[in-house]
Amino acid sequence: MNLTDPVADMLARIRNAINARHQKVDIPASRLKLEIARILKEEGYISNYKASEEEGQKILRVYLKYGNNNEAAISNVERVSRPGCRVYVGRTEIPRVLGGMGINILTTPKGVMTGRQARKQGLGGEVLCQVW
Repeated sequence: MNLTDPVADMLARIRNAINARHQKVDIPASRLKLEIARILKEEGYISNYKASEEEGQKILRVYLKYGNNNEAAISNVERVSRPGCRVYVGRTEIPRVLGGMGINILTTPKGVMTGRQARKQGLGGEVLCQVW
């Protein structure tokens, strides 16, 4: 199956799995999706992730994180830059998500990182998504 926006597909799968209260979700893997999963784990939005291969297909298995009262660590995840409308920001224009309560994930010349890390390093780039 050929997808026009694989990152949006990944975010939709995560959103749907959280709404259905699943413990894990399988996503077709790519390097960009692995980097997004790495950032989500570092920031505490998912408990873990694992890349594997099943039946010749590379799979990214994301283990979702829930709190004590079964509330999800991710309340919403939203795609910002889409194939039809790319959103690029300079180092001084990086938006804050919910006044610092959430994160945004950017692709920069030095790799995929959070908006906070990009601001600290003085880098701009393409805003992929926002998570809160």
